[in-house]
Amino acid sequence: MTRLFLAAAFVLALAVVSLFIGVSNVSLATLMSGSEDGRALMILLVSRIPRTLALILSGMGLAIAGMIMQMLARNRFVEPSTAGTTESAGLGMLVVLLFFPNIPLIGKMLIASVFALAGTALFLRILREIPLRSVLLVPLVGIMLGGIISSITTFFAYRFELLQSLGNWQSGDFSTVLSGRYELLWIAAALTLIAWLAADRFTVAGMGEDFTTNLGLNHRNVMTLGLVIISLISATVVVTVGAIPFLGLIVPNLVSMMMGDNLRRSVPWIALFGAGFVLACDIVGRLVRYPYEIPVGVVVGIVGAVLFLYLLLRREARLG
Repeated sequence: MTRLFLAAAFVLALAVVSLFIGVSNVSLATLMSGSEDGRALMILLVSRIPRTLALILSGMGLAIAGMIMQMLARNRFVEPSTAGTTESAGLGMLVVLLFFPNIPLIGKMLIASVFALAGTALFLRILREIPLRSVLLVPLVGIMLGGIISSITTFFAYRFELLQSLGNWQSGDFSTVLSGRYELLWIAAALTLIAWLAADRFTVAGMGEDFTTNLGLNHRNVMTLGLVIISLISATVVVTVGAIPFLGLIVPNLVSMMMGDNLRRSVPWIALFGAGFVLACDIVGRLVRYPYEIPVGVVVGIVGAVLFLYLLLRREARLG
């Protein structure tokens, strides 16, 4: 428990650092002095705090979604961006742009959630049809499925001149997050709590349908709950800030390497690690080309790809 509090304190320290990084001069001195007609306080309340909260909520949510997906697919190398879930949510956003461009943000999230749910269910159905599933074949199938869905989305976006609009949701970017435009992400926080409460059920479901049924649980209901959580979190993040790749793959694996596979004990660590990882990547993206900014999705994608390859090679070495 002491280590968990220390980890929470570290994430809080990153959050405080995030509040004071940016082009506008926001510091303790300007806040205390009340200079610039309260401009510093306004920027802090309208932009910096919402952005930092959005980073924390997105990191927590996507890390938990990746953990659940790995349990349901019984594979350590899947997560929303390697299973077609994120790409399906992007297809849902294209449908919104084509047919319902003026609906509220909650409506966009619900439509994207339906598409994400369908894409994830299709991925799991394909896995059930593969007779001999290799550990490395499963993410390959998901990446291919995501590529097909992404190609369809890109084709129709190009056909209807919506590529630029669609691009806003294809790379996670928190630079436009303001007060009133991130609150949907609190749904991810609520779903994280539900995932912690249902952690034991997801662990059992990951053992297989027969094992789950023998313990008196309804395997279909547990799978449905997991799929709903994954799709809602993925859609909420995509609609609010865009896609953030590999986060749900890296964080659960790193936590598992350190703490084992006790899911209920790991959930708080996965949530904290996910939040801290996104905060750290965002800080790096804001400092590398200061005063310009690299989208956090790009930074997470680069770091995540390297760690993904490391995990694959580590698995191969252990099998060898």
